[in-house]
Amino acid sequence: MNNSFSLLFYIKKCKADTNGKANIYLRITLNGQRAELSIRRKVLIDKWNSNMNMARGNSDESQEINRYISTIKNKIYSIEQQYTSENKPVTAILLRDSYLGKNSDRRMLLEIFEEHNVKVNKLIGKDFAAGTAERYRTAKKHVSEYIVKEYKVNDIPVKQVDLKFISGFEYYLKTTRNCGHNTAVKYITNFKKIIRIAFANDWIDKDPFFHWKAKLKVVDREFLTEEEIQKMVEKKLHTERLDQVKDIFIFSCFTGLAYADVKKLSKDDIVIGIDGDRWIKIKRTKTDTRSNIPILPTADALIEKYASLPHLLNDNKLLPVLSNQKMNAYLKEIADLCGIDKNLTFHLARHTFATTVTLTNGVPMESVSKMLGHKSLKTTQHYAKILDRKVSDDMKALRNKFQLEKDINRVI
Repeated sequence: MNNSFSLLFYIKKCKADTNGKANIYLRITLNGQRAELSIRRKVLIDKWNSNMNMARGNSDESQEINRYISTIKNKIYSIEQQYTSENKPVTAILLRDSYLGKNSDRRMLLEIFEEHNVKVNKLIGKDFAAGTAERYRTAKKHVSEYIVKEYKVNDIPVKQVDLKFISGFEYYLKTTRNCGHNTAVKYITNFKKIIRIAFANDWIDKDPFFHWKAKLKVVDREFLTEEEIQKMVEKKLHTERLDQVKDIFIFSCFTGLAYADVKKLSKDDIVIGIDGDRWIKIKRTKTDTRSNIPILPTADALIEKYASLPHLLNDNKLLPVLSNQKMNAYLKEIADLCGIDKNLTFHLARHTFATTVTLTNGVPMESVSKMLGHKSLKTTQHYAKILDRKVSDDMKALRNKFQLEKDINRVI
């Protein structure tokens, strides 16, 4: 039995009734944590032995109280021993709730998380995207590792999750896991859903996230300028594989499609639009929203370039797309070869479509939002803020140029 485990029976003299009797309480202490309950028995104040934690004397009433106290002790010792023998985490609150019968359906945090993830996996392609399922798996992995690190157990009861746990988990993600602020918030938001499930099912009495507030920080997303796009288009690369990766990236720059959507793109997704030209009509993998995109000449030329590849014809695919990891690795090499000093990733192409290709050329934000498949116009508005900042930077450079010319003329 744990050395820091103790039971204390006591009375509150100040709350005695008019007959001089006070309620008997039990305080359970385990590893510094306390839990209290009333044993639903009263005793005369002068009949209580606070040193012995029991009633004084040999009266029938005193003997009955002491037998009852002994029974409670034995039950709680037995419950604690059961937790220990099963190698399950135990707290003072758990012991109290188990004794009171409130813990008959005791739920463990990671068990609930796993049940949720299994359901999500079965609904991939219906209610959830594969990427969403992967994020929940990763979030559960981080929570599991945090519990092992901080609590030295493999799982904890969901009732044990409080604001301290949440704040500690956030700190763990940002330090031990070296996650950025936004990444940490997203993992905690995934975890928050599990707690909300527990709250909705009455497995916990209150929502520990009630006082937790965190906002995503606005991040300025990089994009290619018109000059950088042209530099990539004109660059002759030394291998066929690099050339294909470059082409698919450029294709995304002129369609705004994310990696997962380019990868699954087939001939069935190419239709004749309301204007008589070819359009891409596809449901986004990430959000399941519809994207309707008129095909610009550069993108159309790339579709035609790969139209006759045998393995694409057999698989009913439009483009020879590698894994996302390989694409990003090759893109970094392509950036070096093209002299582009930016962290080139495949998703940057989508940002480039939103900014340089469409908004900069006067395409209304509502149209850009529909082509990108955004659920909210607010998501698209962020790109306009980026362009405003670019305008500000460009004008600042122009002001500096004018100031330099003025200074030169003054010297002359």
